[in-house]
Amino acid sequence: MGAVESTEGEREPLLAPSQPEAREQPGSSREQPGSSREQPGSSRVFGRRWVVLALFSTLGFLQGMVWNTWGPIQNSAKHAFGFTSKDVAVLVIWGPVGYIPWLLFVWLMDKKGLRTSLLLAALLMVLGSTLRSVPIPDLQLRRWLIHGGQLLNGLAGPTLMSAGPLLSTTWFAPDERATATAVASLFGYLGAACSFLIGPLAVPAPNDTQVVNTVTHWDPGQIRTHIQNVLYTELGVITVFFAFALLYFPSRPPRPPSVAAARSHQPVALGSISLLCLFARSNVRFLMMALAYSVPTGVVAGWSGVLDMVLTPASVSQVDAGWIGFWSIVGGCVFGVAMARFADSVRGILKVILVLMLAGASLAATWFTLTCLTRLTHLLSTKATLYTSCILVGIFVNSSIPIFFELFMETVYPVPEGITCGVVTFLSNLFTGLLLFFLTFLSTELSWLNWCVAGSCLFSLLLVILFRESYDRLYLDVFVSV
Repeated sequence: MGAVESTEGEREPLLAPSQPEAREQPGSSREQPGSSREQPGSSRVFGRRWVVLALFSTLGFLQGMVWNTWGPIQNSAKHAFGFTSKDVAVLVIWGPVGYIPWLLFVWLMDKKGLRTSLLLAALLMVLGSTLRSVPIPDLQLRRWLIHGGQLLNGLAGPTLMSAGPLLSTTWFAPDERATATAVASLFGYLGAACSFLIGPLAVPAPNDTQVVNTVTHWDPGQIRTHIQNVLYTELGVITVFFAFALLYFPSRPPRPPSVAAARSHQPVALGSISLLCLFARSNVRFLMMALAYSVPTGVVAGWSGVLDMVLTPASVSQVDAGWIGFWSIVGGCVFGVAMARFADSVRGILKVILVLMLAGASLAATWFTLTCLTRLTHLLSTKATLYTSCILVGIFVNSSIPIFFELFMETVYPVPEGITCGVVTFLSNLFTGLLLFFLTFLSTELSWLNWCVAGSCLFSLLLVILFRESYDRLYLDVFVSV
């Protein structure tokens, strides 16, 4: 597959092997974890790693759910709060805007560890959800508070969306890393998926709703009350899990789970310089993969955030659009974890997996785009075809995210995981922000959005095909440790 060989210097053992006389004898007393007398080459995984992963993933889930609150109920939000299509697009943009100070959060992760970074992210989520939930009658001021709350929630994104590979390297063994990365990085998308389900089911659409043989007219006050109940519920759940993280969320285990986890990473400043050097190198390998990841994931994230607006011209209701968005992201999460588990079992085939995923995404996105242009293409446009093509786009693109992350870690090792994923997720959110920025001016006809999705998947597929992978981190864990 054209993998690039690592240098001899990179293959030298990084940890001194345990001396035979230092091994624990039967019946001898066991040193406490973290004791200075422990052998530096020892490694171990702890059962508590699953608690840490579950807590981190749940907060990521809640952050994604809050970010995607307004897109699935955009018709109801317009009716209840006087939002326009431009306002809804801006509410979604606050997620990418929160990535502007990403380097500050990466520095905090490197200097203070995962615990401090996660607690700050959770606190920002609590403050943002509180700001959105203040029940004041002045709708103009209320809209400003909602915007402010979405921005604070967006500021939690750099930690929750980019720290997954750092958590998996810090806590999990090499044969579990891809799976842990998949769970940690995809739960935020699963939260966004649940917004597609919760919003339309909990908040009535402003159009008349048939109930038996009567017609129910929802006035703005009633819709506003339903939205307020959703905001209160999200605030309560976020506060509970912030308290859990405050009580227990260690930055690292007493002993590293692998050689790569034990090796000292470069500081953030040096890691940033290393990444700049990677950008400047003639083979531009990191730049290729950064664009291959950020362009399709950023475009699809912006597209899915306004999926209701995209599907409205195709006569798809708010509830049906919510179900389509829900299953596309849920399918991507399930398929992504399954592929990550497969990558853990059969190592060294990350590029092959990405090529297959992106080829499927390109075909599905093209099918969906042409189906929406049925007046020109005369393709059959039914609920089944729209459901299938749209869901397949979400499955293939979202499931590629953890595979991309693992390939990034192999490509730039030993640059810190936080800064590497911080860069690529920042670029992804930059493309999301650009897409939604243009949407604020081009909101009357949205077929160009579908073409952007298809084009981004094809562009990414071409870059991945041309990319030459290497597995230096895997080499350290599999061969050097032995």
